[in-house]
Amino acid sequence: MPENYRIFIVDDITETRENIIKLLQFEPDIEVVGSFGSGKEAIDIVRSVDPDVILMDINMPDMDGITATELVRRANPTTQIIILSVQGDANYMRRAMLAGARDYLTKPPMTDDLVSALRRAGDMARSERAKLAEQALFLKNMTQVAFKKRDGKVIMVYSPKGGTGVTTIAVNLGFALNTEETPVLILDSNFQFGDVPVFINEHAKSSILDLATRSDELEPEFVDEVVSRHSKSSIRFLAAPPRLEQSEDVLPEQYSAVLASLREMYSYVVIDSPHIVNEVTLASIDHADIIVLLVTQDIPAIRNTQIFLDLLTSLKIPKSKIIMAMNKFDKRISITTEKVSENLKMVIPISIGLDEKTVLTSVNRGIPFTQEPNQELVTQQVIKLSEIIVEKISQKE
Repeated sequence: MPENYRIFIVDDITETRENIIKLLQFEPDIEVVGSFGSGKEAIDIVRSVDPDVILMDINMPDMDGITATELVRRANPTTQIIILSVQGDANYMRRAMLAGARDYLTKPPMTDDLVSALRRAGDMARSERAKLAEQALFLKNMTQVAFKKRDGKVIMVYSPKGGTGVTTIAVNLGFALNTEETPVLILDSNFQFGDVPVFINEHAKSSILDLATRSDELEPEFVDEVVSRHSKSSIRFLAAPPRLEQSEDVLPEQYSAVLASLREMYSYVVIDSPHIVNEVTLASIDHADIIVLLVTQDIPAIRNTQIFLDLLTSLKIPKSKIIMAMNKFDKRISITTEKVSENLKMVIPISIGLDEKTVLTSVNRGIPFTQEPNQELVTQQVIKLSEIIVEKISQKE
């Protein structure tokens, strides 16, 4: 059995309110749930009571019915207003309708006209409420689809020596891994001198600091509002703090909470790491499913890589999490991939060739070379690296 239509009466004349209540008491489907002598009183309570219809007098001393109608409709858009007035002036009627009134009756209304108007308005209120509920359910379902909880993987790109091309590889790897089914977020954890936005020619609307400071309330909708979007792809990115003095404002535990949240929203979180080892770097290592460890053909880079591998051993990080990659490989240099592999006692499954022209052009244009289809060897090699990562993850699973 349908519920009764719930009615408010707002009129500054007590006798008028009482007469209307008497008229309606014989209607089994209409219930007067409130009677007020001023528009302000009605506005104060309308949100908590949520009536279907308000019968509103147009002339009241504290607030006229048209103003009250505007405020009620703004606060509770499904509540319908029927204006009551001693004047049948067309100008009043037009103003009432523009304010959001559903109907306009002259005083004293005929019982049949009043009851019919209340039922029409009540049906409209229920219809609009049902539409809003439908829309809310639709948006909820869409949100659940868009932000379905994922078992995302964290890919940390790292080198213990600066200048080895970590940002170049991290950014291009992110674009290589990104598909409609496997969305990617690139995280810039170089909090002092982060370059990810520059490498993709984008302006970061926010930074990791915006998430870190609210790390205890990282709902997917909030995170999605904060992270920046690449304008020409579906890639998301999270920039480093905008000012140098803010580089230490992201606490390690906040950073860990952000990473944990991001991996539930994206298939891959690719971390562009600084070459220093600090608490944030250690947090990245702890969360990483794969560490892409870059090395180049020079003795300092090889030595630092060995020191870092020793650190990973002491932290009990299994070698199965590490993918070694020789970057900027130049066949003219006598230090070969095989020699470096033997020295480090680590398999190096891929070498990414030195291609200054392609890389510099890409960086200066802010267009990752894996974003645009091309036959450059460096592009194919980074794509190959992405395939090695996917394969390794699938083997682990």
